[in-house]
Amino acid sequence: MILTVFGHQKRKTSLMDFSAVSSALKTIDKLTREVTSLWGVDEQVEGLESELRWMQSFLKVADARKVDNELIRTCVVEIRELAYDAEDVIETFSLKVASKRKGEFSNCIKRSACFLKEGCLLHKIKSEIEKITTRIKELTRQLKTYDVSKLGVDGEEPSSSTERREARRPYPHVMDDNIVGLDDGIKKLVTVLLDEQSECRVVSICGMGGLGKTTLAKKIYHHSQVVGHFKHLVWVYVSQHCQKRKVWEDILSDLLILSEEDTKMKVEKLAEKLSSFFEENKCLVILDDVWNTEAWDSLKPAFSARETRSKILVTSRNKEIVSHADKNGFLYEVQCLNYEQSWELFQKIAFPPSNSTGYKIDAKMKDLGEDMVKNCTGLPLAINILGGILATKYPSLTEWLKVSANVKSYLKNDQGEVLRNVLALSYDDLPPYLRPCFLYLSHFPEDYEIPVDRLIQLWVAEGIVSSKQEEGDDGQIAEDVAEGYLMELAERCMIQVQERDIATLKMRSFQMHDLMRDVCLSKAKQQKILYIADQSNACQLSTIGRVRRVSVHKYFSIQCIKSPRLRSLLFFDKFLPNGEQDKILKSICLERYFDNHEGEVCNPLVLFGTLLGLSVYVTKLRGIWKYMFNNFNFLRVLDYERGGAAGCKLPNDIGKLIHLRFLRLRGLDFLNSSLPSSLSNLRCLQTLDLRIKTLSFFKIIHVPNVLWRMQQLRHLYLPKHCSPKTRLKLGTLRNLQTLVNFNTRSCYVKDLINMANIRELEIRGPFIIEDFNTEELDKNPPIIQSKYLHFLSVINNKGSIDPRHLAHLLLSCENISKLSLDVEIRRLPEYHYLSSNLAYIKLRRCELEEDPMPTLEKLPYLRMLELHEEAFIGKEMFCCGQAFAKLESLSLKELNNLEEWKVGEGAMPSLQRLEIQKCRQLKMLPDGLRFIANLQELKIESMPKTFKDNWEEGGEDFCKVRHVPSIIFQDCE
Repeated sequence: MILTVFGHQKRKTSLMDFSAVSSALKTIDKLTREVTSLWGVDEQVEGLESELRWMQSFLKVADARKVDNELIRTCVVEIRELAYDAEDVIETFSLKVASKRKGEFSNCIKRSACFLKEGCLLHKIKSEIEKITTRIKELTRQLKTYDVSKLGVDGEEPSSSTERREARRPYPHVMDDNIVGLDDGIKKLVTVLLDEQSECRVVSICGMGGLGKTTLAKKIYHHSQVVGHFKHLVWVYVSQHCQKRKVWEDILSDLLILSEEDTKMKVEKLAEKLSSFFEENKCLVILDDVWNTEAWDSLKPAFSARETRSKILVTSRNKEIVSHADKNGFLYEVQCLNYEQSWELFQKIAFPPSNSTGYKIDAKMKDLGEDMVKNCTGLPLAINILGGILATKYPSLTEWLKVSANVKSYLKNDQGEVLRNVLALSYDDLPPYLRPCFLYLSHFPEDYEIPVDRLIQLWVAEGIVSSKQEEGDDGQIAEDVAEGYLMELAERCMIQVQERDIATLKMRSFQMHDLMRDVCLSKAKQQKILYIADQSNACQLSTIGRVRRVSVHKYFSIQCIKSPRLRSLLFFDKFLPNGEQDKILKSICLERYFDNHEGEVCNPLVLFGTLLGLSVYVTKLRGIWKYMFNNFNFLRVLDYERGGAAGCKLPNDIGKLIHLRFLRLRGLDFLNSSLPSSLSNLRCLQTLDLRIKTLSFFKIIHVPNVLWRMQQLRHLYLPKHCSPKTRLKLGTLRNLQTLVNFNTRSCYVKDLINMANIRELEIRGPFIIEDFNTEELDKNPPIIQSKYLHFLSVINNKGSIDPRHLAHLLLSCENISKLSLDVEIRRLPEYHYLSSNLAYIKLRRCELEEDPMPTLEKLPYLRMLELHEEAFIGKEMFCCGQAFAKLESLSLKELNNLEEWKVGEGAMPSLQRLEIQKCRQLKMLPDGLRFIANLQELKIESMPKTFKDNWEEGGEDFCKVRHVPSIIFQDCE
């Protein structure tokens, strides 16, 4: 079947995912010098590489020409598996044989003793390579019957030139920024929510998928009048599979009242606690994506308070919910956009801003755009995605014509079909390098907020993204390449940005629209990319012998996985289901045993039952670990999301996972606080997260001094409290980019200088420089020499830091843009010690005795400043005229001694947001605020009522801030 660019009615997807082949070839290229220099396998490796390169070339040509054929689609899956097998075999040979020979080559006696053993291994690996090559040759023979040069479409290849992408890069599309047609809904909904005389308690935003229900709810959630009216605002995702306990716990967590006891409490008690809270406090709870009345009925007990001023806002596709939930409820139906609104939205996305790029909208392109917009039937998501596709092709009229010629036939069905087709269209238009990146998102659960850093680390670990240094393209490291790919997905409106870095404005987290996720899951299933596991399909998984990636969304028995070639295992749930875990804990009487505060002798039967139950519990968890470590020896990714009880200790068998690139153990609770020394075998690790917990009294984790062997490490997260008995040598980790929880008691400061690629450094605990010259400070050696370090954080909850040590540390961080100090320092280092690139500074518990403003105001690019919790303990603070030229946001919280704050005329001219919280001695706001014309939001929280009365409308000082559009008072009663 021959496809045009976007297909026709009998549409089949042309998906040439050759990322696995590329990854295998890169592994071979990396190891070929080491492997082919040893006798026995060089010929086989060269033959394998040759076949893989032909296969890669074939797939690239077939993809470029949009070739689609049943045999080719089947072969693509088989090719991926063979490429993975090849990568496993070559890497196993390198790790098990080549490394041994390096260490033993000089010892002839020892070398001779292991000659026979190595010979057997060599023969086995040689045989495996030959088998893989034979299978690839058979596929090659079948594929050579297709002359791909004569198939597909003629004409110009789709262009996705770097220049056009770069031209748009300073204006990355964020879906919430492009809002059209919601003003009327915002006005109506805010009026209803603020009306305390009305009996309406449940408000519903309804409409089909893609109309912008969640976008409208977000505007309500952030609306200044709503924020000022309600004491607490809570946002919680419900989704198609409603779990009332999780929803209620999420609400309690958002309200900051979720305790450890609540997680063990019966659901009925949770509902009572929530209901009482909503009765006593004026809250707005937004329940996003409620699918049916059954879901509401399950959640209703938490909102059963009769006398309350709290309200609930629901987004749903089901209009019946609001009448079912509240006979006096208010329903707002989101409508499709009219043509003018649709065209306004399309222009914002498809055309770059003409004032900065110099582009002039071609009349023909305008006609094409208007015609395509008519066929989108007013669906905002469809317009967003179509505009995102066309934006990547601007200003090529040829490419717009191609899209227009095929999109018309797509957009003639009913609205639901239109949306599904447009979503699928956006995937088909992805370039080959973005397809595996997008499909990888299918690992994550519905409505999951995906952290960017973690996703990028996973992409790199899986070989989906690699550096461009070998290609001579700007010498970008893999993480930078991945970030660019993620930005492209955002520009194409295929992901929705949730949070941005406050200093760099880079993405920190994002979500997928549920309809886009459906497309992602469908394509991933079609290509057999992964298997999503839970208890309901465990039996099915046990019958599949060849599974490469498993994502565990709900607990199931890990022993059901029978695939020895598993490469990736992600857990989004605990080791054991909550019910089973609670049952075990209850049966072993842990609470009665450990809460015996009166010193009474414990009943022997109770003690015996406790120990027996604990033994069963620990044995079961140990069995899970042992099964993984002994059956999945080719794992490259092992990731735990939920944490929780994990048994006695991490088994020594983890050392068998020699292929691991990514290991995340964050939040797991172990009875034993020691990690195994076999971690030293994990030489391929790129990301290692050891932020585990222990049930021991001191909370100290023992990390063996083996991390120096992991020279491929790029991201290292140490435990919060490392044992000082063993100091870790980290000087060999020259590729390290992220280092969290570095402590000078358990690590060596001198090792930091070797980390030439470090980008983020978090120091926790005391920071003491050894052999520090206190007499001649300038003669101390530098601490850090990385020119890439952009974020430095120093945290010490139980002590102070020598200002001279801090100054010397800051002096070597000349390029940082973010600085966070959460430690007692008493005196801020002088201006010349601070990086002139600083855009964000947070000071907390620093107990500065002198006004920090005269120092901080000299930083030319400072945009955000936060002084929190006794950051400054003086009484007066002054910002002189012309100071803080670029400052956009200022936050002052819990400065308990601050009585007077002065702002000179001309100071902080760019300030847009000012927040003051719990500065109870502060008598008034500075008069200088009247001169800050750009101030958009003033938030006053937990201040005396007299302070509020003076500054709200009608107060004697209101004239000084009357120009501020949004003034919010919270908890100032």
